[in-house]
Amino acid sequence: MTPEDWSAIRLSLKLAAVATGLTLAVGAPLAWWLSRGEGWGRRFLGALVTMPLVLPPTVLGFYLLVGLGPHGLPGRALAALGIHPLPFTFAGLVAASVICSLPFVVQPLQNAFEALGERPLEAAATLGASPADAFFTVIVPQCRPAFLTAAVMGFAHTIGEFGVVLMIGGNIPNVTRVLSMQIYVYVENLEYARAHVLAGGMVLFSLAAMLILQMLKPRRENFLRMRGRG
Repeated sequence: MTPEDWSAIRLSLKLAAVATGLTLAVGAPLAWWLSRGEGWGRRFLGALVTMPLVLPPTVLGFYLLVGLGPHGLPGRALAALGIHPLPFTFAGLVAASVICSLPFVVQPLQNAFEALGERPLEAAATLGASPADAFFTVIVPQCRPAFLTAAVMGFAHTIGEFGVVLMIGGNIPNVTRVLSMQIYVYVENLEYARAHVLAGGMVLFSLAAMLILQMLKPRRENFLRMRGRG
């Protein structure tokens, strides 16, 4: 393992940790709102959130590059606030990773919220709890398996992302060269032995993530079954 390998690993873990935290913070209220009804606006937003599941990562990365760049509308808005353009920065990787991982976080949470129903909120309201209090003291604890699932899926997806990372972050050592990019560099230079070491580690990491999800599955199924009976 070279110093560049360790730098890529540290950067990947940092990116996944920051992006997962932000994705949960954004995705939880979004999933809650999406679970509350079936209006056209909710359907459209739900489709928009899940688009990264089917949209080619390079396409998404291209439009993020254009939009967050100095000539894009979001980029100009950020520049007006004194924020430098996000492409080819760690902050740009975080923003892109949040968008890419959003469906992996929103979907399990939305399913859990829909299964939970209205009864816990109604019971909390009769005890004088505000909607925010009810969400954090009643909904979140009861949906803990879904939150754990969302966190694991979001973290693992961020670690393995390549196409969007390549487009929005480029390949800058110690800045945007994450683990997937380091493997790409080795393959491009025909250094397959070094690529095998990192790729093998990614395989083991992916297997561990899937095992964790399998361990959480009975808890999620039991939660959904109990709410269905309720």
